[in-house]
Amino acid sequence: MSFHFKPLTLAAFAALLCSIPGFSQMSFVQGMVKGPDGKPIQGAIVQFENPEMANKITAKTDKKGHYIYSMKPGMYVVTVSVDGQPRAKQKYEAIGGTPDPLDFNLPGAQAPGAAPAALSAAPSEGGGGGKGSKEDQEAQKKREEALAKNKALNDAFGAGHTALEAKNWDEAITQLTKASELGPTQQAVWASLAEAYQGKAKSGPSAEADASYQKAFAAYDKLIELKPEDAGNYNNYALALAADKKLDDAKTKLAKAVELDPAGAGKYHYNLGALLMNSSQTDGALDEFRKAIAADPNYAEAYFYLGSTLMGKATMDAKGAVQAPPGTVEALQKYVQLKPDGPNADSAKQLIAALGSTVDVNYKDPNAPKSSGSKSGTTKKGK
Repeated sequence: MSFHFKPLTLAAFAALLCSIPGFSQMSFVQGMVKGPDGKPIQGAIVQFENPEMANKITAKTDKKGHYIYSMKPGMYVVTVSVDGQPRAKQKYEAIGGTPDPLDFNLPGAQAPGAAPAALSAAPSEGGGGGKGSKEDQEAQKKREEALAKNKALNDAFGAGHTALEAKNWDEAITQLTKASELGPTQQAVWASLAEAYQGKAKSGPSAEADASYQKAFAAYDKLIELKPEDAGNYNNYALALAADKKLDDAKTKLAKAVELDPAGAGKYHYNLGALLMNSSQTDGALDEFRKAIAADPNYAEAYFYLGSTLMGKATMDAKGAVQAPPGTVEALQKYVQLKPDGPNADSAKQLIAALGSTVDVNYKDPNAPKSSGSKSGTTKKGK
């Protein structure tokens, strides 16, 4: 049964892969456009033109004045226009990966037909084999340093992720720690590092598990610091805390995930319930499955595992009949209703039959209002 939920990790990892040579030769350019008053400008057009490739790319700023686009590395002429009027123009070299932001602080509006202002000096053409101005040389040096750092980051992350997939936890931790030092704002790095420490905690000596969990928690803290509005980060943090049997802290993190993403509440409670069930923490699991159902009454898997977990608490009476806790059959019936051909349908039917009940594929909540003249659903007798 798979219940781990990592939307942020996968999305961030995909974004990072795009900057790795061999995966994609693209440059991700983003920045802000602000007016003379320092306020963001919405709807500004930022155009990148590469004469050699006969290529024009345009991006539009959002309500926060932010734009983002990807393009092939190369030299571009960038023009910023507002309400159809060019307001700034400069040269820009896209170097691949994720360089520093390209921001624009626009001057005041110009007369119609006037040339757009140059926000930064264009690279010197040199002349007679010259090396250009001191400023150009420094800019080139910075670009080279950025490229070298980006490559080192990608190499470390790639090696760490390979070790992570091979469950070579120590090597993964070594490489991902290096990546975190080179790219301290890369969310994918911190998420992978947290996963590596969790893997080491679960597979290593129990005496060392707590120290590994603490480092995983520290990585999650950093991840949340970078993106505090992401519910998935809190969900994964909660699962790690529960694995270390820190249930109160886990529930606090889970509550934050639900607060940030109420629509995902059923999924978050189910994830925690599944982890607790696998850890033989039955009562806690039952509580989370019930919360998952309360949040999402059509969460089929939550019904099945609520019913099957309750079945684990069944007893036998003096006549040898199985006596399951109240709600067991109802939960299993609801699963069959929601997923009659689901992966656990046969198991649910067998458990229902073992309790001496019939399998009702049209099961309805007995407490729900009944319409007049309704007919009972088709049933299949259990053995």
